[in-house]
Formats: sequence, C-alpha cells, structure tokens
Amino acid sequence: MASKIFKGIPVSAGLAIGRTYFLNREAGTSIVRINIVPEQVPQETARLKQGFNSALEELESILRKVPGDLKEQAAIIDSHIMILRDEKFQQSACDYVHSRLINAEWALDNAVSDIEKAFSRIEDEYIRSRTQDVRLVAGRVRSKLYGQSKSYDSKPERMILLAHDLSPADTIELKLDKIMAFATATGGKTSHAGIIARSLQIPAIVGAEGLEEIQDDHVVILDGFSGKIIVEPDAEELTHYTDLKQRFSEYYSQIKRNCYLPAETIDGYQMQVLANIELFEEVTSVIDNGGEGIGLYRTEYSFLNRNSWPSEEELYEEYRDMASIVYPQKVVFRTLDLGADKISPHFGPLEEVNPALGLRAIRFCQQNLGLFKAQLRAILRASTLGNVAVMFPMISGLQELREVKEIYFDVREEMRRQGQPFNEEVPFGIMIELPSAVFIADVLAREVDFFSIGTNDLIQYSLGIDRTNRYVSYLYQPLHPAILRSIKYVVDAGHEAGIEVNVCGEVAADPYCIPILMGMQLDSISLNPQAIPGIKRIIRQTTMDECKDLLKQVLSCSQVQQSNRLVREKIFTRFPEELMFYTSLIEES
Repeated sequence: MASKIFKGIPVSAGLAIGRTYFLNREAGTSIVRINIVPEQVPQETARLKQGFNSALEELESILRKVPGDLKEQAAIIDSHIMILRDEKFQQSACDYVHSRLINAEWALDNAVSDIEKAFSRIEDEYIRSRTQDVRLVAGRVRSKLYGQSKSYDSKPERMILLAHDLSPADTIELKLDKIMAFATATGGKTSHAGIIARSLQIPAIVGAEGLEEIQDDHVVILDGFSGKIIVEPDAEELTHYTDLKQRFSEYYSQIKRNCYLPAETIDGYQMQVLANIELFEEVTSVIDNGGEGIGLYRTEYSFLNRNSWPSEEELYEEYRDMASIVYPQKVVFRTLDLGADKISPHFGPLEEVNPALGLRAIRFCQQNLGLFKAQLRAILRASTLGNVAVMFPMISGLQELREVKEIYFDVREEMRRQGQPFNEEVPFGIMIELPSAVFIADVLAREVDFFSIGTNDLIQYSLGIDRTNRYVSYLYQPLHPAILRSIKYVVDAGHEAGIEVNVCGEVAADPYCIPILMGMQLDSISLNPQAIPGIKRIIRQTTMDECKDLLKQVLSCSQVQQSNRLVREKIFTRFPEELMFYTSLIEES
C-alpha cells in the first residue's frame, strides 16, 4: 500500500499522476525566534524594509504582466501591493524588532498574528479567509528575508505543483506546459487558488494537512474528486488510478464535445443552462463549458478584497466589460449580498448575535443607500447592450420589495433627468430564499419579471440548519419534502403570473435533483461552470414524461429518507456514469 495518504478539500475535479515540486516550502515552515542585542536592531529593521521593498517591486513587475482580461486577478494583486505599502503593517513588524529584540522573521510573524486575531472575531468564512491575503504577502516578504527563490521552469516534465498557498501573483505565472495539477496546504472552497484551478480546468486540492511532509520528486496520485493525495503509490494503486484517469478523460471529452448543444430532452423540452460566477476571470470557463449566459453574478466579491468601497465608475467598467464579453447572452447581476460579518474589512463587523438573520443583503443595502444607488447606477449604465438583468437577494415580503422597487425607480428617474443612457427594459427579479417569500410567491410574482430560487439559503432557513456546522450538516437535505414542495409552489406561482423561474442553488448541479427540477418545468438553472457539461448530458438523455413521473413519486413521499432512497435508485440506474464521475464536480453555489 501507499506510504501515506493526505486529505484535503477537492476544488477542481480530475486525476493526475506525476512527480511533485514544492514551490514555496519555506512559507509553511516554523519560524525560529532569534534573540538579538540592541546593536543588531538597525540591521534587522533594514532587512525587514528591504524584504518589503523587494516583494513590492516583484509584485509591481508581475502586475504589469497581467493580461487586460484578468481584471479581477489584477485587482487582487493590487490589493496585495496595498498591503505591502501599508505603513502600519511595516511599522508593526519593525516595532516588534525594537520592543522584543527579535529577528526580522519572527517580528513579521508577530505582526501577521495581530491581524489574524482581529479577523478571527469575524464569523463569515469568506471574510476570515482574507487573512490569507496578509499571509501570502508576508510569505513573499519572508522568502526575500530567507533569500530563497525557486522555479520549476527547468524541469523536463510536467509536475504536480505543491505549495503552502498560491497567491494571485503565483497563479499569473503558472505555466500549464509544466503543471498538470496542484495542491495547497491552506485555503478553502472560496479561495482564489480553487477558482483559478476551475478556470484552468486542472485537478486541484486545497487545505491538505501535512502537505509539507511530501518531498520533491515523489510520485503521487492527486485525486481531485475525493481530495486525496496518495504518496508513492504501489503497483495496484497506479493501475487502478491510471485506468480511472483514462475513463474519466474519455467521459469528459465526450461531454465536452456536446456541451454547446442545447439542454433539450428527447421529447423536445428545452431548459436554459446558465452559470454562477463571482470573478470576471471565470467567464472563460462559462464559455468553454457551454454556458448559455450568466444566471448569477455575485457582485459582492468586488467589494471584499479592498480597503475602500469601489466607485460607481469602477463598478460600471466591470459590469460593462462583463455584459460585453458574454453578449448576446444575458448576465444577471445580483445586487450586494453583504452585511453583518460579510463586509469589506474597512467597514468593520456589526455587533450582532445572529448575523445570518441580521443586517445582510437587501437590508444592508437599504441602510447604505449611497452605496446601493451607486451600484444600481453602474448596473443600469452597463445595460445599454440589452443583455443585462438585475436581481435582489433575500426579499422577505411585499412591503420590502416595494421599497426596493421605489429606490430602483428613483435611480432610473434621476438618470433620465441627467441624460444618462440605459436600457429601459432591464428585467427586474428577486431571489426566493426565505420561507416567507415562498408562502407569498403568488403575490410577489405580480411585482417582478422573474424569480430565482436560491436553494442554498432556502434549505438552511426552512430546515433551520447550518450546513457548515459539522454537528447538524447531515440535516441539510435538498430532497426533504418541505423543500421540494416549496420549490414546486414557487415555480407554479411564477408561471401562473407569466414570469420565468430559475434555480441557482447547489441543487441545480446535483444529478440526483436535476430530473426532479426538470419535472417542475423550470425555465432555467444556474450552476458552477464546470458542472454544466454533465448536467446538459443528463437533460439530453431524459424525457419530460420520465421527469414528471419521478417528480410525482417524490412529492408523494412524506419522509426525506423515502425520497432519497427513491431518487438514488432511479437516478443511479439511469445515469451510472454521471454519478461515478460527476457528483464530485458539484460546488457550493
């Protein structure tokens, strides 16, 4: 058997077998404290400042090489440059040298720890993970202090790249002719490295514990389905994974060949398949995987990796470029889903006992009207091509919806008075994520142009569970009778009012759920770009009669165990190949 197996979080599906190369091993090693004498303080502070300056020059050089179509990546690198230029950060490290008489490396680590402690009090996983940016910057400075610089350019064969973490600057310099897959010791599903891997469509794992133990030139199997790294596999394991890799390659080539065909059932029912994205650079993946537009553009991520709110002009340029690159296909801009603990670092967390039920999403926007109106103006200005829609999250009732519409129409009227061009026919929709919105879907449908059912939050709020909580995550059940009946009621209410209904949650990428959603006769689904080819393949192999029959059977179940068992039996029998490979591609939406 293999000498060792390391486990991490799979963020990009696929299999790779090859030799390893560790890019920045020193970033994950323990830092040694060295006590110094007062006479050495000037030397250590000078080393620190030189380390910051060298790292800054390197990042500025990389930033100049970023292609124009990678604006989001450039923005993240720019934010790292801002961190390096932060005088308080540098001064904090220098102060530790002075006050504690310690070496530059240990002083830098203490300064980073102070920032991490401040961020640890923030509950939202995404915001907490932004300390990763500070660590990446510090790691670059530390490598300058160590005087270490490594490159895999000279390697004669493609490698499996290992790293403590990969910064946006690192990913800019990735050479696909040298890298077949990568794994990092840090990061989660929302990490930049994971997004890049999915965009490049190479297998990747993040958050792999003990990764630093793997030596260079070890033969490993990187399993991007299960999140396993098998070190020095034996002959049996090599044979098994080589065969599996070949089968997946053949399967993936097949579904990719047909990914541009419409998602149409055998008997002629067609559903639009859109993509969920959060970064501009993911548009390439949407196009490559046969996405028919963008059903959910999470606009808040442009606000989170910076020290101040973006201006209306910055947002307009981003939204205009997005609309242009996907034209004539549509792009649905979800307004800011910010608030409570999910905010820009400069704003500061709100003191709330339960942020998930607090000032977030549309509620946050209503209390930050200047910010909200600037975003609405930017979206409307970008709408002149005619392929833009706007969508508002977390609407709980009719009064709230009408208040939001009034703000929206006020912005439109102001733009008319100013002579600012925009598309007067921009579709206006809402996300159905709360049980209260489900129960009055028939009323809300008369006020909007479309519904988008956000099943992730709908399941969480309906069943009263947090799926990120390991103690109750087993209760997160998409096929729960209450959830299926809620979705069906919203679809029927929307169609009765003559509006389109979309599902943009995780269930849209779940092979077990897609035939049931088809049976409800949804107009469109929106999902992770990587999941699109496989879901389209399932749709193209079904009939609407099959889907309606399965829906009828599932809706008759009174317990989630019944519906789960029924669906697994039916779907696994019908699509064994998709379930073997494809369920690993399902990502958090």
